[in-house]
Amino acid sequence: MKHFFYLSILTASLLAESLDEVVDYALTHSTMIKQTKAGQELAKLKHKQSKAQRYGEFDIVGNYTHYNLPRTLAPLTPSTIAAGQPITTTKDLYSAGVTYNVPLFTGFAQTRNVEIEHLAKEMADVKLKLTKEQLVYNVRSLYVTILSLREMLQAQKAYTKALFKLHEQIRYEVSLGKKAKIDLYKADASLQGSRTQEQVIEANLNITKATLASLVGKKIDRFAAVPIDVRKNSYDMQELQQTLVNLKKVEAETLSVEKAEKMVSKTESVRYPQVGLSAYLGKNYGEDLKSNDWDDETLWQAGLNVKYNVLDFGQSAINIQKAKIAKMQAVLHKEQTLLDLQKELQTAISKISQNRAVYVGNKAAHRLSAESEKIEKVRYEHGASTLNDLLLAQSRTQQAKAKTIQSKYDYQKSIYYLDYLLEKGSTDENK
Repeated sequence: MKHFFYLSILTASLLAESLDEVVDYALTHSTMIKQTKAGQELAKLKHKQSKAQRYGEFDIVGNYTHYNLPRTLAPLTPSTIAAGQPITTTKDLYSAGVTYNVPLFTGFAQTRNVEIEHLAKEMADVKLKLTKEQLVYNVRSLYVTILSLREMLQAQKAYTKALFKLHEQIRYEVSLGKKAKIDLYKADASLQGSRTQEQVIEANLNITKATLASLVGKKIDRFAAVPIDVRKNSYDMQELQQTLVNLKKVEAETLSVEKAEKMVSKTESVRYPQVGLSAYLGKNYGEDLKSNDWDDETLWQAGLNVKYNVLDFGQSAINIQKAKIAKMQAVLHKEQTLLDLQKELQTAISKISQNRAVYVGNKAAHRLSAESEKIEKVRYEHGASTLNDLLLAQSRTQQAKAKTIQSKYDYQKSIYYLDYLLEKGSTDENK
């Protein structure tokens, strides 16, 4: 029987999914990551499209027109008339050909657009990495929260079991006339309260498991323990603050500033003339009204068009000013991001120290409460104290144990948050 028990524990641990395994699965199958990757692919396509637009476009064109008066297949010229060649006229004119249009000079607007889309592509890459960091932190936080709730549920069940034994003992002593019936009512109330707390913890556990499953992309049934070493950590704040400028969060803001600068240059392109090239090669077809035979003429043309805005009643100036304001906002947002990161870094380190102190305090309180409970139990058994004293001591012990469990995992979550803040959560290959 003993060997079967150990074998069951070993089998359960082997079937459990470790935190790293769950994180790796989430990084591959999470819809959050898939959506961000789709946005990354979209940014790449837009960048390719902006580069392709510089080469213009070819179009196959066709047309049919019915006229009330006959038309020639091609414009008449003096040389054609002088040569005395027969001229085809028709009321039904068909045309088919190829056109080519390309902007030759746009005031550098196209160049800036390519650069803007390139920055957008880089921003999409950064966003994917930041999304992975966010996902890893969320998965880790939920995973250890589940471990915390599971451990608290086990402790609550043990507490309920102890209360049940006490309840049955008091019931027996009441039947013998050794205890008053009021003690049985008090024990029963405490037992029911503990069972209710079990249900609350179990409900929270199920909710957290469902949240994790939604985030990861599958249901996790078995959870492996996470080793937690609650120790005093020392951090060099000055060194950590210097690393903030290299974070992807700051890089994203830098790219936003660069993009805003390019937008200013793009809006200023209206100050330059716009030059384009258009060309056409095709044939006109029609049935000659005189001979009833089909004829065709080959036509081609090429031309340059120039457009220069002289007056738009301030619209261009307003667009330029709006772009400059957007750039200023991007610069200020980057500065604020750095300030926020410095604040969050200080908060994260302080939170680690705080959670460690809380854990140490709760652990000491649990130890002392457990000793007090033992004393109260002996005193109650010898009639030196009331049942209220014993139940209060047991309740304090249980509360201290629950707080110890929670503060231990809160400490670990604060470590994970610092990793997220410093972008150390995901592995190198995933970054």
